[in-house]
Amino acid sequence: MTLLLVAVVEMVAGHEEAGRRYEDDVLTLLGRHGGVLERRMRDTTGGAEVQVIRFDERSGLDSFLADPRRAALRAEVGEAAPATRVLEVRDV
Repeated sequence: MTLLLVAVVEMVAGHEEAGRRYEDDVLTLLGRHGGVLERRMRDTTGGAEVQVIRFDERSGLDSFLADPRRAALRAEVGEAAPATRVLEVRDV
């Protein structure tokens, strides 16, 4: 069963560039877990992004979230790590 997600990513004020670099890096890991970034949009201020992500199945999302490389990237960015709200959505 396909899993469709929308991620709303809020960059930390003053650390937007570091947050964008983190997102660039972590999104490259999706393919290892059956995930695909379908669309990535940024607001006009550069302080937030919206990402549309699809996984072939829920286990792909689970393995992406547990990926040690993802955790290492998050640790590297530290307090500049963006806050992300993930919504599971469906087409209507």
